[in-house]
Amino acid sequence: MRLAFMGTPEFAVPSLAELVAAGHEVVAVYSQPPRPRGRGQKLTPSPVQAFAETMGLPVFTPETMKAPEAIETFRSLNLDAACVVAYGQILKPEVLEAPRLGCLNLHGSLLPRWRGAAPIQRAIMAGDRRTGVQIMRMSAGLDEGPILLSEVIDIAPDDTAGSLGERMAHAGAGLWPRALAALERGGLEAVEQVGEATYARKITPAEAHIDWTRPAAEVDAHVRGLSPAPGAWFEAPGPEGPVRIKALMSRVSARGAGAPGEVLDGELRVACGQGVVRLLTVQRAGKAAQAADEMLRGFPIAPGTVLPSSSEPPRGER
Repeated sequence: MRLAFMGTPEFAVPSLAELVAAGHEVVAVYSQPPRPRGRGQKLTPSPVQAFAETMGLPVFTPETMKAPEAIETFRSLNLDAACVVAYGQILKPEVLEAPRLGCLNLHGSLLPRWRGAAPIQRAIMAGDRRTGVQIMRMSAGLDEGPILLSEVIDIAPDDTAGSLGERMAHAGAGLWPRALAALERGGLEAVEQVGEATYARKITPAEAHIDWTRPAAEVDAHVRGLSPAPGAWFEAPGPEGPVRIKALMSRVSARGAGAPGEVLDGELRVACGQGVVRLLTVQRAGKAAQAADEMLRGFPIAPGTVLPSSSEPPRGER
């Protein structure tokens, strides 16, 4: 089929690779424009753009797909379909209706659970036991289109957003050849979403601050859901003032007790509102990620230290 691919983050790369490997004619790849990254703030292409360029595929990076010239360019491609994976822009009806068979989107949840920007993180943070990947026909509403194909994925107790996202990216990529083949022969039934919708809000920096007054299971889910990025964080006292530290891996501990935020021992067990969580992997600002015990050898946090909690209230769902 004659396709356009629209995606931006690493999560979308396996899907583009699968479509190329399946022999489809990808005549255009759309991605968000290069953004400043790193200490030097050098303009850096997105993972999808970088991969597409290594494959010799034509890449388009419009600031907005709402511009008339961007819409006209898209129409002129004469597409059979467009495959969208975490592109990061709202598509107008004129774009959605341009391909012969429409625009399809791969979403990282079991809709209508977790519509929106951060479905993988929110699923872990909420303590969900399962999630999935779904290909849907796109509509004007946010992640509201009918479902064409699904695969359910269990969430392991030690999953992070990174580990779960990698499994979901490859599972979702495997759905594309099946979906497109069935769509072309008219054998794909669209099923409307059923149930109460929840919204996966974008993660804010303030929200990533750990609230030690919450139960240990919720703190653990918060840490894993934000790992590796943006990273749940806390502040610990340093010789020149508070030092921000990211917590990248944790687990609920069966022993210990104390006031919320109290460091209980030299293994970085921290008391919560209910129970205790042990921090396993951490990262100080400007440093590489490391095991918590390794960090404590160079940056000790004395037992009895009380780490401040976030003042940001937990975000509800709707």
